Amino acid sequence: MVSTESQVFGKRAQKHIIILASGDKVRHMTIRPWMAAVSVCFVSVFSIGYLAATSYLVLRDDLIGGTMARQARMQHEYEDRIAALRAQVDRVTSRQLLDQQVLEDKVEKLLQQQMALSSRHGRLGTLLDRAEESGIAEKDIQPEAAPVESQKRADAGGGLKAIERLMGMGGNTPQQKMALAYAPQATSNGQEAMSDRADRLFSKVTLSLKDIEQQQKTRIDNLTAGASEATDAIMTILARTGVKLDADEVAVTPAVTADDDAIGGPFVEPETTEAFDNSLIGLDTALGRLESVRSQAKKLPFNNPSPASDITSTFGNRLDPFLGRLALHAGIDFRAPTGTRILATAPGTVITAGKNGGYGNMVEIDHGNGITTRYAHLSTILVNAGDKIRTGEPIARSGSTGRSTGPHLHYEVRLNGEAVDPMRFLTAGIKLSHYIN
Repeated sequence: MVSTESQVFGKRAQKHIIILASGDKVRHMTIRPWMAAVSVCFVSVFSIGYLAATSYLVLRDDLIGGTMARQARMQHEYEDRIAALRAQVDRVTSRQLLDQQVLEDKVEKLLQQQMALSSRHGRLGTLLDRAEESGIAEKDIQPEAAPVESQKRADAGGGLKAIERLMGMGGNTPQQKMALAYAPQATSNGQEAMSDRADRLFSKVTLSLKDIEQQQKTRIDNLTAGASEATDAIMTILARTGVKLDADEVAVTPAVTADDDAIGGPFVEPETTEAFDNSLIGLDTALGRLESVRSQAKKLPFNNPSPASDITSTFGNRLDPFLGRLALHAGIDFRAPTGTRILATAPGTVITAGKNGGYGNMVEIDHGNGITTRYAHLSTILVNAGDKIRTGEPIARSGSTGRSTGPHLHYEVRLNGEAVDPMRFLTAGIKLSHYIN
């Protein structure tokens, strides 16, 4: 009989049996090797877990502290980075706001200059009109350009639009409107920065305004010099006739007509805060002197009483045609057939219109400033004493009345009652025609 047990491995191991008895019941359970192995593994795993849990509980505070420290460091790093970014954003914003404020200040200054030039141009325009009426407007000076925007007289609104257009602020989009306020400082491709471009344009506009201001100043100086020269020339010519005018005195005493509004008050020097205002005052004074002297000159007898007639006898000593001896001829004689129209040589008032001894029929006109003119040997008198006469108005017709040898006109000019050579005034009238006509 062959034994079922292995002869190679020896005797079979005895099986372990666990017997459980409970009262009358008896139970048994065989413990196999794999069950023992599983039990050992389970106990080992439980022991390892228990030891790990115990170690975790022991070392937990250190791990938690390290984790929290690491998280705190990361949080601090992020906060520092955010703070740095915020500081950078604040610097950029501050720089942009500062640039915006600077640009606004520059625009405000340009507008102030432009408005000042507009105001000056308006005041200067009146003086230029007066200068042109006075005949001293310069031909070699080009009309000045209007400030900033056009050739017309500029206003503040036009200047603002022109400056905005030059600076790139005239667009309708928000990006165009804010182009200057938030302009980049430099470009990455090496192009011109917006701030540099703005500075360049501001400099260009400022120089343009300065050029306009200088043109205005130069023109005012030239016109002032021209008015002064014309005034001096007129006074010099008048001085040769024996008439002296105080241009400074008459310039500040304008004539007031019945239609003018009554004004008055103590004289106070005008405020002059700028050199330009001084220039305007100088030009106004020079034009006032010129207009006053010219107005006075037009009242003087510089015209010819009989333009188509020749002079037959001059002023001065000559042989008297009736007595044949030397006598003073107090005027000049014009060859004028009977009936020739005789014209007033200056505006004035008729003080004599009738017979007057050797003068025959005579008209005498008072022209002011102590100057009178006499027209003698007339055939017909066309005016009456007290009449107001204009320059060139017919006052009589020539004849041969009184102490006369034939038809002619005897013409006299008297200064403060004394006879002076009328040729002085006729010659002065030719010279003054360039200044007073």
